[in-house]
Amino acid sequence: MTPDRRSFLAAGAAGAALGTVGTNSPAARAADRPGTTKNTKFAVNVEMWWRKEKDYIKRLEAAAALGFNAVELWPWENKDQNAVAETCERLGLKIVQFTAWGFRPGLNDPKNHNQFVEKVEKSCEVAKKWKCSMMCVVGGDDIAGVPQEKMHENIVEGLKKGAPVAEKHGVTLILEPMNIRVDHKGHCLYGSAPALKIIKAVNSKHVKILWDLYHMHITEGDLCGHLREGFAADAIAYLQLADHPGRNEPGTGEIHYPRVLKELKALKYTGYVGLECVPKTTEEAAAQAVYAADNW
Repeated sequence: MTPDRRSFLAAGAAGAALGTVGTNSPAARAADRPGTTKNTKFAVNVEMWWRKEKDYIKRLEAAAALGFNAVELWPWENKDQNAVAETCERLGLKIVQFTAWGFRPGLNDPKNHNQFVEKVEKSCEVAKKWKCSMMCVVGGDDIAGVPQEKMHENIVEGLKKGAPVAEKHGVTLILEPMNIRVDHKGHCLYGSAPALKIIKAVNSKHVKILWDLYHMHITEGDLCGHLREGFAADAIAYLQLADHPGRNEPGTGEIHYPRVLKELKALKYTGYVGLECVPKTTEEAAAQAVYAADNW
């Protein structure tokens, strides 16, 4: 075979390969921009990803570079709100949700309810600036001497006071149940059953559940079965994931996330799923793992 003939065939083979793995093909997206996933929309948590980076603007830029078009944040107080808004606008990033009310002081204590309402009002202003329609709220840690049922009743009353504020601003408060076996021992709200009971009692379209699959798996298992119950009750506004053990990306633990994500599709969930997981090695590898889990 002559050198020219060999060069011609090699060029043809390379062209054919490029056609098979083009810039818009699944393989190319997985390699270069894994955040552009196939079936599910993901919002990468820039608190748990890029944890060593002090500059939140650089974290947002890193998320966009991996192909993600949405992010989630924790409290807004420690961030330059204008800079975050401008950066997300520039990068085409959507802020799906952020934390409005954390673990302490507890929503499960009536003495904190006025402060809760004030904080929701302030957080709604941030939500407007960030073009965000959901804000996470947390129930609170156990109060010595107070039965769990009573603490849950207090959460209901607090949410009933906050709901009109959220409705006025067009925002949804998303209540997050935790797990007490691994991460949040001593927290008063865990598992789907009590969370569903609380949402039903509040009875507001602007108060729903942040359904963290990691916490639910540890607390009760049967992820798909409980998801069906949650959606049947019209109680779920948003979901998050992480694998277990380790709270790392899908594929690092015991949860078969391709099956769970497929169930979300069957349930006609079209919202985002938050990636509230810690990359086990690098953010790039974690993004590739998320892409693979969603490629069912």
